Amino acid sequence: MLAGLQNVTFEFGARVIVKDATWHIQPNERIGLIGYNGTGKSTLLKLFAGEYLPSEGTVERSRSTTIGYLHQDLLSYDTNGSILEVAMTAFERVQQLEKEIDALGKQLEKDHENEALLHQYSDALHEMDTLDGYTIQNRTEEILQGLGFANGDLGRPFREFSGGWRMRVLLARMILQKPDLLLLDEPTNHMDLPSIEWLEKYLQHYQGSVIIVSHDKYFLNRMVTKIVELYQKELHIYNGNYTFYETEKVQRVELQQRAFENQQDFIRQQERFIERFRAKASKAAAAQSAMKRLEKIERIEDVEIERPNIRINFRIDKTPGRVLATLKHATKKFGPLTIVENASTEIDRGDKIALIGANGKGKSTLLRMIAGTEPFEGERVWGHNVEEGFYAQHQMEALDVNNTVLEEMQLCGSQKTDLELRVLLGCFLFSGDDVEKKIKVLSGGEKARVALAKTIVSKANFLLLDEPTNHLDMHSCELLIEALNKYEGSYLLVSHDRYFISKTANKIWEIDDRQIREFKGTYEEWVDWKERNLAAKADAASKAAQNSPAPPTPPAVTPPPPPKPAAPINKEAKKELQRQQRLFQELEARIATLTKQKDQLEASLADPATYSDKNKFVTAETEYKKTSDELGKANRDYEKVFDKIVELEKTL
Repeated sequence: MLAGLQNVTFEFGARVIVKDATWHIQPNERIGLIGYNGTGKSTLLKLFAGEYLPSEGTVERSRSTTIGYLHQDLLSYDTNGSILEVAMTAFERVQQLEKEIDALGKQLEKDHENEALLHQYSDALHEMDTLDGYTIQNRTEEILQGLGFANGDLGRPFREFSGGWRMRVLLARMILQKPDLLLLDEPTNHMDLPSIEWLEKYLQHYQGSVIIVSHDKYFLNRMVTKIVELYQKELHIYNGNYTFYETEKVQRVELQQRAFENQQDFIRQQERFIERFRAKASKAAAAQSAMKRLEKIERIEDVEIERPNIRINFRIDKTPGRVLATLKHATKKFGPLTIVENASTEIDRGDKIALIGANGKGKSTLLRMIAGTEPFEGERVWGHNVEEGFYAQHQMEALDVNNTVLEEMQLCGSQKTDLELRVLLGCFLFSGDDVEKKIKVLSGGEKARVALAKTIVSKANFLLLDEPTNHLDMHSCELLIEALNKYEGSYLLVSHDRYFISKTANKIWEIDDRQIREFKGTYEEWVDWKERNLAAKADAASKAAQNSPAPPTPPAVTPPPPPKPAAPINKEAKKELQRQQRLFQELEARIATLTKQKDQLEASLADPATYSDKNKFVTAETEYKKTSDELGKANRDYEKVFDKIVELEKTL
């Protein structure tokens, strides 16, 4: 066992988070920790990490167990160092050894016969080798690149990056430390799809146990083999992924409901018997026995599910015109990086658009361009009677932490009374005295709900939503999906949550080759269309390769007829000739292979889809240059070997 809770009870004041909980974590487990927002999932992780102490019971940890804890509070970390330097702090002992080896080396230069120094130096080198200390930079770069950082970003200062990118750097550092138990609190927040897929693959082969708090169903289904649900102050364990949990929970609820109903029938029968016969002398003893049985019976709880419901009702005051917004000949650049160039698009009434793609493509920038808060070259035409509401992650950061929830809502300029605002906040799970809480004491999910409530209170008929599901639990996401499906207005949303997109969008936008590509259909239809396109292109490339003329073969060499023996054969020259002939055949095969590779890379570079992905384009371009250089060198070597063979044959 790596760690565990043994009969743990934890309380915040009068509020009980968990009561008499027991949970043991074994090596190599993949666990999803779920529960409604505010139930205390992050608190449980802090108990394991040692940041909190239980009110009762014990938190057990083996002496050798190392724990890594990634949480949203780490965003307060700041430094002038580069992101590469921050990630490499994972190798604290290696960096210390480097200094020791350098210092010992300088001492040995002055006193090279000192045996004690020589032993220390040798031990330090051996430990460095054992820790694989000479590859730490390569390993760090590989992890950072997998999490979406470009090579050119690795030397940039940590403080230049936004909160989401900083969190990735800290995740990289934690992964490099390789703790026995990895605690991840919403690790996919702020990540794009390629980075999430990379993290999935990495964690599947991670040599340790992982506990994940996440609202991403797709991610949990791929990652975990056990679900632990924090519900009604108890831990409920399910041995399977999230889909198994959903099915198994329904079955458990049905079984408990039947057991509860059967017990209630039995209790009613016994109560009727007692009531009927308790006054009769002949039956009084039996009635007394029945009463004792009822007192001793362990009552089964009713299974009424405590499920908070966000009764979100989007209202609109005005009906807009047919066209809500138009971009004409829009160009947006950040230095050498071009987001869009001479791009045009239109948003019509009734559009429910999901803008998807990798981070760095400019999704949030495009959202701000349409909202009118980001300057660009070109024209934005706003439609008739359009009233927009803009929700983005930076709005969470813009909340005044010293305000109460109600005071923050009063600043919206909605002209609503305090009573009306309280009713609205109740829809977002802030009931009673919750509205008097300071923003600074709220969890990430609670802050997200406040920011979302501020967006909705405006009665906008056009919503711009940037990652609205971040920090929301799965049930809250379902309720938001339900509300958006009922919403009579239009919206443009950015999200990495594949399930959320599939349930809310009727159009897909993608920034491709500096243009805004529109697909009219659902996310599943878009994925299917994309896969068919890729398959068709691969098939076309394969047919083109088959139908193209064979790679040029080097001219055949017809060795001249051997001279008549007039002198003894030079054995060394004959051996060299045979070696050159073998080399000649190898070069022929290599030239044919490289020529074919070059043709394939030329076809890839001719495909516009390659340019939609910066990393893919850079890789293809680099490979093409490398292959061309290798082919040129092989041809030159081929000519040299040919000349050498001719010379050797003349001597034999």
